[in-house]
Amino acid sequence: MAKKRKPDFSKPKIKVNKTEDSFEEQLEQEEEEKFDTSKIYFNLPLLVIAGRPNVGKSTLFNRFMHKRIAITDPTPGVTRDPVEGTTFILGKPVHLMDTGGYKLTRSIGTMEAVMDDLVVEKTLAKLKQADVILLLLEASQITPEDEEFIQQLRPYWNKVIAAVNKTEGGKNQDFALNYMKFGFKELIFISAEHGDKIPELQEKLIQNMDFSKVTEGTEEDVPVRIALLGKPNTGKSTLSNRLTHTEASIVSDYAGTTRDVVEGTFRYNDREFKILDTAGIRRKAKVKENVEYYSVNRAIKTIDECDIVFLMIDAEIGLAEQDKKICSLAYEQGRGIIFILNKWDTQEKGRTPIKKAEENIRIMFGQMSYAPIVCISALGGDGIKLLMDTALELYSQLTKKISTSALNAALKDWLFKYPPPASKTTHFKIRYMTQTSVNPASFTIFATRPEVVPQTYITFLKNRIREDLGFDKIPVQLELKASRQKWEDRE
Repeated sequence: MAKKRKPDFSKPKIKVNKTEDSFEEQLEQEEEEKFDTSKIYFNLPLLVIAGRPNVGKSTLFNRFMHKRIAITDPTPGVTRDPVEGTTFILGKPVHLMDTGGYKLTRSIGTMEAVMDDLVVEKTLAKLKQADVILLLLEASQITPEDEEFIQQLRPYWNKVIAAVNKTEGGKNQDFALNYMKFGFKELIFISAEHGDKIPELQEKLIQNMDFSKVTEGTEEDVPVRIALLGKPNTGKSTLSNRLTHTEASIVSDYAGTTRDVVEGTFRYNDREFKILDTAGIRRKAKVKENVEYYSVNRAIKTIDECDIVFLMIDAEIGLAEQDKKICSLAYEQGRGIIFILNKWDTQEKGRTPIKKAEENIRIMFGQMSYAPIVCISALGGDGIKLLMDTALELYSQLTKKISTSALNAALKDWLFKYPPPASKTTHFKIRYMTQTSVNPASFTIFATRPEVVPQTYITFLKNRIREDLGFDKIPVQLELKASRQKWEDRE
């Protein structure tokens, strides 16, 4: 692997605008700087946003990330798992994390109380890892949660920066000064929603971060992006935690535990992976809460952002109609997909044979006979090596590039062995073929009358590309365009 180099972060790339810019104006300003956000950075300072529920942590997180990642909703306690990502603040790359709200009062003995305890435990664990803690307070009456959480922060006091949210236009600033009694040297009054004083807050955050250890990666370091999708309670979070060797995702028997998309990273066979653990996707008729509606939308959106979909299927329950919809979206976008039969260790030997399960998948997903099926136990670890080896094989095919000369040599052979059907109404000639993109693997064939080429012949050509050119485990996109010119005659 190429040696990582240290980039120059000595000067901010953005001029701090002291006026209270709107979110859109700030985005336009940063876009004008043309930051190369596709680059990979290592050893980034970790900035953790923390505080009690409903103070605006997720809204501020989304503002810093320049897109809506964390779910924002008036319902307290929406964020459960830490939500994280890499962003640029004043031209410098930062690893940013949004945490669940710190709750003091919890209903003992209820499932919600168990979830609250797990959220608090997860939040406190992240404080130890943080390089800078952004404590977000609200311009309202000080609550017992505020007081107790501030006490929890005392061991990390030297890395705490306090900001008071919801003070747009100077609202309630005098009232918010009561927080000074806790010993803060400074309070920054902001509005995460409206953008008030965000540049001042960003300046303060950057001043307290150490960028001396940051290194810049190469193209080889770009991670393979995996989206974990499926119904609730199929073991997605368990698999994510096993692969990342962390407890980043909260695991519970309670369906709908995961709400936001939880990112994690790990290495396998000297390759970097990013895994996106998503909320379980249920049928629309069963989705009744706004929070779950947004969770499902975010989960589906990860198909846009990933290379490979891990579709988790509970071996005890089997397939569902929602699985078919997920696969259809992944297929349309040319994503690699692996069917994962989880909890296989719970099946009695001979009760549900692997062959029977595979047959059911092949029947339901007739167009995706190429997609691998892997049986695993996310809890016990069985089948994980095979799963990851398969993922690497799919990524290799997704990023494979075939030269135009090799493609047309293969096309000439296919046309000779299986000539196009000819008649007075469907007469056409296939001229040449090019590969137009990788990941997704997309090809274009030029023909004299593409509109009359039968679908059966297009399917034949797709199958030949997949089987003869090494794309046998991924979807292949094939487009036909009009051309009367032969490949050899082109300039």
